[in-house]
Amino acid sequence: MKLLGEGARLIDAITGRALEGTELTGEIAREADALAALPPGAVFLRAGLDLPSVLRYLGAFSSGRAVALLDSALGAETLTRLLDRFRPAALLCAPGEEPPFGYVVKDDHWVRTDDDTAAPVHPDLAVLLFTSGSTGTPRLVRLSRTAMLSNARAIADALCLGPDDVAPTSLPLHYSYGLSVLNSHLIRGATVVVEPSGLLGRGFWDAVDEYGCTSLAAVPHHYELLRGLNFEPARYPRLRTLTQAGGKLRAELITEFTRKMHGVGGRLYVMYGQTEASPRMSTMPAERLAEKPDSVGPALPGGKFSIRHNDGSETTHPKITGEVVYRGPNVMMGYAEHGAQLALGDEAGGVLSTGDLGYLDEEGFLFVAGRLNRMGSVFGNRMSLDDLEQAVRATGLGIDVVAAVPADDKVVLFAEGAAKGVCKLASNALADRLHLHSSGFDVRPIASIPLLTSGKIDYQQLTEQV
Repeated sequence: MKLLGEGARLIDAITGRALEGTELTGEIAREADALAALPPGAVFLRAGLDLPSVLRYLGAFSSGRAVALLDSALGAETLTRLLDRFRPAALLCAPGEEPPFGYVVKDDHWVRTDDDTAAPVHPDLAVLLFTSGSTGTPRLVRLSRTAMLSNARAIADALCLGPDDVAPTSLPLHYSYGLSVLNSHLIRGATVVVEPSGLLGRGFWDAVDEYGCTSLAAVPHHYELLRGLNFEPARYPRLRTLTQAGGKLRAELITEFTRKMHGVGGRLYVMYGQTEASPRMSTMPAERLAEKPDSVGPALPGGKFSIRHNDGSETTHPKITGEVVYRGPNVMMGYAEHGAQLALGDEAGGVLSTGDLGYLDEEGFLFVAGRLNRMGSVFGNRMSLDDLEQAVRATGLGIDVVAAVPADDKVVLFAEGAAKGVCKLASNALADRLHLHSSGFDVRPIASIPLLTSGKIDYQQLTEQV
């Protein structure tokens, strides 16, 4: 099955250019032909939120050329390390600097000069996405064409997408959630408006209004921003669907945005996923959200959740907490840390150990309690960092944006925009609630919480500040 459904359309909000029908397929074919002229191997693409990046991705997908989508903000030094590890055929949209050894500049690309160092690619491999930000040595997630298409169809079904839907590019293409918005709309013959400025840009909201966008995808931090901007969906007559993924959304925000959307006859969908699942695993039906605001819903059609005990056994019995395990056709082939692993076949077998803690209810709806590795220790007592963040928000001190990281035998919590006196009150509140000394909860003021380009909190950067 093709990724491009009948009637699919791309609109460049900067130029106003619209591509559909034979003009769109012709542009994609031209990109595919250009890729065919490159040396063998995968291609790496510095993907911006622009029409050329979207067309290059679609050209690679349609022609069966494996493509890695990279953050366009990555610098030459980081890119050189990646090229040394994976030896791709080319880096598309390369920075305007001298390429590393073994590559030459052609047009705006770095192209490999020999075939001897080419990393063979498995024929099923379609897309490569990194598991984390640009720091350290993150792994590539190997996603097959089948996994990408099956997940795009499942998301489109869960959200009831059709040819009349219009979605703006509110998230980066190299972020799996942003890529899934593009894929799930195009596969249903819908329209995607390519606009680069993001939710805080005036141009973004002008495009939402001008092109009659019907849906908006955002991560929890974006919903905090929208609340601060006094977002009212009634200002945008066609905007009737909000979706959320990329972390747990506060219950207060779920209630608030559900109410806002219901007020205009719209809906809010809370979703759960990981890059390793291409990326969605569940969608909470909008009509059930008020009933189960803490749930991320049942598994998508074709998928299944179970809960793994400490002894390795699995169960689907309700109310038993353990590691969430997902099975489905959208699970990755495996990881790659160097070029030789790009030739490997399916190593996961359709099974994904998510690393998340959670439980199922009687209907099979999943409730996620946090990450297994998001734990800290306070005077020897293990605690969920996610729970501590929520506890600070619940103090009533006006701290809405907070990020917790472990530090020896205490936890440091960075409170965005909070005064020192408020931070002290928050530390005391945690101590009273958990019956431990306040020195174990180091609440610190910070002007702004650092974010990855996906909108998620950059916990690695905060850890380095401790």
